[in-house]
Amino acid sequence: VASPQDLQITDPGLLGSLDIEWKPPPNVQTFNECTVKYKFEYRNTGDRDWKVIFTSKLKFRAGFDLSRTAEVKVQTLLEGRCTNDVEVQSDWIYATFQVPLQGKLESEVQNFHCIYHDWEYLKCTWQPGLLAPHGVRYGLYYWYEGLGHAVQCVDYIQDHGINIGCILQNLTQAEYKDLSICVNGSAAATLLRPLYVTLRLHNLAKPSPPKQLVVSMSASEELHVVWSPPAGETPPQCLEYEVQLADQGEAKAAWVSVSTQMETTLTISRANQSSISCVRVRGRTSIFCADQGFWSEWTQECFSVSRKEDKQLFILIPVILSLSSSFIIFMLTGQCKKRSPAGKPLHASVG
Repeated sequence: VASPQDLQITDPGLLGSLDIEWKPPPNVQTFNECTVKYKFEYRNTGDRDWKVIFTSKLKFRAGFDLSRTAEVKVQTLLEGRCTNDVEVQSDWIYATFQVPLQGKLESEVQNFHCIYHDWEYLKCTWQPGLLAPHGVRYGLYYWYEGLGHAVQCVDYIQDHGINIGCILQNLTQAEYKDLSICVNGSAAATLLRPLYVTLRLHNLAKPSPPKQLVVSMSASEELHVVWSPPAGETPPQCLEYEVQLADQGEAKAAWVSVSTQMETTLTISRANQSSISCVRVRGRTSIFCADQGFWSEWTQECFSVSRKEDKQLFILIPVILSLSSSFIIFMLTGQCKKRSPAGKPLHASVG
């Protein structure tokens, strides 16, 4: 079977989503007793693995890092009665695409970092490039599937009049999709290199700390820790929690992780909590909803818990005081009896 023809890559201006299309083999009509499909593979130069798509269509849109060359290849797959039900593959055809990169690499923004807070808003920050001149102007543009065109940020974070960050709201429709971002800059008589990144919001999520942490001791001296999911739009079923314990009495509390769980309650047996006086909890998106994520801040630094020894001492102190008082009263009573005139003989007078 012949290879596809006229493989082309075009940039619709969607910050990394490129359109790839090709034409069928010239003799495809002769294979009316077989199914014709295409194996399409793509990657950026430098990636070890190709992403693979099997399709019967002649056009596909794929996301790339525009700071590197895009590579694609396509081959024809033929199978059916005309091939005795054996899959026949054509040779590959190849194409590449590279956006002309202006400016030196050192002029690109540095330390680009994004966090999706509480599944409510995305905060991205950066620092000016090493070669960025004074008075540089930065702009952030973004696109995801569903938007007709790239959109510019409207809520910038500034430092001395220079845009160093952006807050994006209302991104619910972008969750679990590729979010393409470009940060470019302009300055008089200087070319600055743009930064291209592709993000997944659920892998950047950071929840608020858990709420209403309550620590209590049962009659059997088991330690019960209970909390509530954090505020915000983070799906409760997507959260996991880490619980740590420590002894606040030490000069520097040594926190020890005792559980990572999705439940919002934990019971610690009497045998395992003899030296515990502090508990803290934090949360993050679990592996069931994201490949990674950021831990929240810890709950309040420490919650003190009464220990068994403290309870025993609290009970013993009144008992000791009571016994001491009784002993003192007994001793004073004995001393008084020894000094009493009672019991002396009476002398009768003789008349």
